[in-house]
Amino acid sequence: MTTPDGSAYFLYHSIGMYPGKAEAMAAGLSEFAASWGAFDDGQWMRALGKRQRFIDLWSDLIGAPKGTLTSAENVTTALYSLIGALPGHHLAGRRVLVTADCFPSLHFLLAGLAPRFGFTLDTVPMRDGERWVQDDDVIASWGEDVGLALLTQVTSTSSHRCDLDRLAAHGRAMGSLVGVDITQGVGLIPFKVDAPAVDFTLSTSLKWLCGTPGAGIIHVAEPLLRECRPELRGWFSQDNIFSWDLDAFAYAPDARRFDHGTPSALACIGSVPALEWHAAQDKTALLAHNRKLGAAIIAKADEMGLTLASPRDETRRGGSIMLRLPEQTDTATIVNGLREHGVFTDCRGRILRLSPGTVTTEAGIARLFAGLDALL
Repeated sequence: MTTPDGSAYFLYHSIGMYPGKAEAMAAGLSEFAASWGAFDDGQWMRALGKRQRFIDLWSDLIGAPKGTLTSAENVTTALYSLIGALPGHHLAGRRVLVTADCFPSLHFLLAGLAPRFGFTLDTVPMRDGERWVQDDDVIASWGEDVGLALLTQVTSTSSHRCDLDRLAAHGRAMGSLVGVDITQGVGLIPFKVDAPAVDFTLSTSLKWLCGTPGAGIIHVAEPLLRECRPELRGWFSQDNIFSWDLDAFAYAPDARRFDHGTPSALACIGSVPALEWHAAQDKTALLAHNRKLGAAIIAKADEMGLTLASPRDETRRGGSIMLRLPEQTDTATIVNGLREHGVFTDCRGRILRLSPGTVTTEAGIARLFAGLDALL
């Protein structure tokens, strides 16, 4: 097996790597272990301070005003908390609009919640033979009876990047709440919560941000934030978390109302080194590197006669390139065979997902296609 050096690492749609990641994370977690194991009474102060550092880094990254963002275990729990917090008029008797290429976990959740909250889940389908939902079809399905629309900035199976400006503007005209899952794009594809303005934002710290699992976020914009009363609540939902008066519960005035029980601080702490690394990078250079390698992948795929399953126009694409493997291909053999050459990728069905990031090189792309040529 070729010794892995990161040059053929194509899994930024999953985890994400950067130079020195293992050492930086080990140092951060070792610091936490020493703090948590110290014979003193400062553990919580230090741990929650690090969690706040995580929240601040995320707020800076997506331009979330102070007090509008907090941590969450993942996008699914974040969405559940949001749905359970909304005043009833946003959902009861109305439609919730999603696309067929949204992250499946969110669809599973919404389908289960629809009967209890009284909304109809409307899933905009893909056209026959296409790999992503067209923005035109979303708008055609989006009327004034849509109480909430959940948009996917970049999809996980085609890397299609929706036109957020156009869709959000239409949502405003329809009087709908507009939320966006930015998980597959954030850290590479520019995004700010006010450009265009959205009502809520969901993400994790994985993928292009190179963080850890369990370190998600939820951002809720004003004035919606003031209206929200999360049913998933606990002692951390209060302004004064040390209030033990069982009859005097009151929500915190900011996004902390979306906290509930003791927060998963360790996941946040484990992601801080990655977020600090990312904050120090030239974002234009990160995207330019990805675009250069993406163009090389598409050119090689065209030479081999492989079918592109992502938009060819890079302005409508995230950071990943998806290729449709030929019929009768044993995808496990492909992924395992590439691994033997130090090439790391994955498949969803017959879709080979390739996401080049900061450690990926042109030599790695050459190794990828040499492996594919032999295996196919």
